[in-house]
Amino acid sequence: MIIWLSSYPKSGNTWLRSLIANYFFSEDSKFNFKLLNQIDSFPSPRFFRGYEDKFEKPEDTSRYWITEQEKINSSNKVFFFKTHNALCKINGNRFTNEKNTLGAIYIMRDPRNVVSSISNHYQITTEEAFSFMKDKQKGIVEIENKRFVGFQPLLSWDLHIKSWTENILYPTLIIKYEDLVIDTNNTFLKILKFIKKLTKSKNEIDYKKLGKVIENCRFDNLKKMENEEGFAEAIVNKKTGKKISFFNLGIKNNYKNLLDNNLKNRINNDFGYYLKKYKYIN
Repeated sequence: MIIWLSSYPKSGNTWLRSLIANYFFSEDSKFNFKLLNQIDSFPSPRFFRGYEDKFEKPEDTSRYWITEQEKINSSNKVFFFKTHNALCKINGNRFTNEKNTLGAIYIMRDPRNVVSSISNHYQITTEEAFSFMKDKQKGIVEIENKRFVGFQPLLSWDLHIKSWTENILYPTLIIKYEDLVIDTNNTFLKILKFIKKLTKSKNEIDYKKLGKVIENCRFDNLKKMENEEGFAEAIVNKKTGKKISFFNLGIKNNYKNLLDNNLKNRINNDFGYYLKKYKYIN
């Protein structure tokens, strides 16, 4: 069965994935980026390359979402998968179902800070990033040999939040990125307890390892590792051909210093319901 690590892009999913991969898949408690291979992304192109379908439209692979999850779960093991997919239906095809999903950990981030991260990652202006986040039909598309083999429907930021946080089909733990920053120890402990309950594991939480994992995965350590070794998931700058830092600003990404008042006000207005619900604004 699958435990989803879900988020809107640039909301802390890679940090969450690093913490979980380090805790569950490192025998010596040390961290390296190769551990992230233990938590694959779904739906990604590798799951659909083997089909003979032409995949002429981005959404065509959606018809095989459940089929591929059934193949994953045929081993009767627990798997973690990262996803940016909204919990939605495309052409009548559900992203997942109760037979394939054990639960989900949803990490959200203040959208006013997501804007600047989206801007940096996709090399667009903050205005364009805001438009990106408002687009109710937004998706991530990957093309190989003229076939749409990678498609993740994001929808708009608020619809993405709604789809996962208001889901009642399977247990979902909602984590705020800001809580993970401010109180990493207790927030990660909450995540481990949730996983333990989902999996009905009899293994006690290793508090010593938990502390080492948190230290290993501090933002400045991940950024240093990226500077020294590179990071495969970083994208290439269209102008310079060099990779853009994936671990860019961290806690220095503060919308109060990066966005003009007009843009801040429009984000507050458009996403006000969830900003208030999750106490990003009063």
